[in-house]
Amino acid sequence: MTIELEFTPEIIEEINYERYHHPVPLVQRRMEVLWLKSNGLSHSLIAQLGRISENTMREYFRLYEQGGVAKLREVNFYHPQSQLNVYISTLEEYFKEHPVATIKEAQNKIKELTGIERSETQIREFFKKNCISVAGKLQ
Repeated sequence: MTIELEFTPEIIEEINYERYHHPVPLVQRRMEVLWLKSNGLSHSLIAQLGRISENTMREYFRLYEQGGVAKLREVNFYHPQSQLNVYISTLEEYFKEHPVATIKEAQNKIKELTGIERSETQIREFFKKNCISVAGKLQ
């Protein structure tokens, strides 16, 4: 199935510019694929040159159909948020008043205070990201 897309000279120029200058590599790749499409290459060759599957290529084409170049620029990376974020202030205050010597100790106290159980690695990362003054004291 061939997907027919319309490209004006201005759009082709915009796509050509963005494939080298956009700060997000994913967007650069999308632009490259659309630029190849605008030059009339076959879908199998576009996928090969773009180093993507034909399904991914068709997804890029659908994005373009839905919203043009602006839609190709959209990136929605998933950034999971820790359930502990709700307790940042409370935990920071608690650990400033009641310092702990180990991550294991902190892990047990966090479970007791919040009901949330996390691995030692997750607790360490939580402290690094949110409670820097406490993180240096923990082993």
